[in-house]
Amino acid sequence: MATVSQSAAASHVGKIRSNNQDSGYAGHTLFVVADGMGGHAGGDVASAITTKRIIEADKPYQSAGDAEFALQAALIAANSQLAETVFEHAELTGMGTTVSALVVLHDQVAIAHIGDSRIYLLRGGELSQITTDHTFVQRLVDSGRITEAEAMVHPRRSVLMRVLGDVESAPEIDTSILATHPGDRWLICSDGLSGVVSHTAIAGALSSGISAQQVADRLVKESLDGGAPDNVTIVVVDIGTDEAEAENPRDESPIVVGSASAPLAFGEEPARARALRLPTLRLHPVRETHFEPDSQDYLSELIEEDERRAKRRKITWLVGVILLVIAIVGGAVLGYQWTQTRYFVGAEGNSVAIFQGVQQDLGPIKLSSVYQDTDVLLKDLRGYDRQQVEQTISATSLQDAKAIIERLENASAD
Repeated sequence: MATVSQSAAASHVGKIRSNNQDSGYAGHTLFVVADGMGGHAGGDVASAITTKRIIEADKPYQSAGDAEFALQAALIAANSQLAETVFEHAELTGMGTTVSALVVLHDQVAIAHIGDSRIYLLRGGELSQITTDHTFVQRLVDSGRITEAEAMVHPRRSVLMRVLGDVESAPEIDTSILATHPGDRWLICSDGLSGVVSHTAIAGALSSGISAQQVADRLVKESLDGGAPDNVTIVVVDIGTDEAEAENPRDESPIVVGSASAPLAFGEEPARARALRLPTLRLHPVRETHFEPDSQDYLSELIEEDERRAKRRKITWLVGVILLVIAIVGGAVLGYQWTQTRYFVGAEGNSVAIFQGVQQDLGPIKLSSVYQDTDVLLKDLRGYDRQQVEQTISATSLQDAKAIIERLENASAD
């Protein structure tokens, strides 16, 4: 029968943010990642309160259905606790958190999810995203309006449609029960990883054959190498067998990382202390995740705004193309006009002629034409002069070309 063989958790503040608003937990059978929102208004408080409340659900269950119900109840209870905290501490208004959690129970896992943290499964070398992001851009992807690649750089990618917090009394939580098998590797992560490291790179790290803790550390490093504009938190869970676990039991000491690993500290602060917590000036702006109501009216408004933005992009692109065409045509006209100020002497049939233009052609386009034919015949020229005429003789001006003709006439008369 399947069981947890290894687990690990890691969290890093990243390269841009000044505090860690993520929390992570790797316990006996429960594994959680929460990504707080609200910045200095309490994102770290929200994820810590939520994680500590959900940790209470880390206990034995009779069935996966019981575990699924317990997870959902824990998230709802955490949501109520966040609302109560905001009621008592108005300075935390607007705080919230995403949550992705799973409980491993024999050959099944119970999952609860809200927000844009993610749960992945690596099975047989293939990585699958199990949860669906509750974001505005995911709605656009699902409706076929934009691609996954476009979603990564969309200006509204930070808009969450569902979170826990003081914003909704009855948040909609996704829950499910899935089968798991020995050899499976589960990953729970905040968008500090999934928004920076590619799906292919995540799959490569998970399938590398190294330990769960080494995988977690490697993924944190890859996020940092990618710039780490946000906090990054990772929980890795490996599934083995009861027999293997009996031979090599894992250390079941729970691991807590991120803001939940420190004592909660919030409330009214002296003005000087608050000033010390202000973010320092940075060369790059930090993209703040925020919640918007998951209502049809608001969603329609965002979609209309996105369509207007797409229309503006198309108009900008079209104007750019038109200006480029105008520039190319204008350049070609000016270039052709310049060629018509040049002259050279060459052969036209059996006689010598003055040509207007340049000797080179542009593909099928001729850049020269006969300006004036002369009575000087090629057969009357000396050998060297004939060779020069056949190869063309450049002139600095029309007068210079006429002088060359006069020289050739005189030479042929001698």
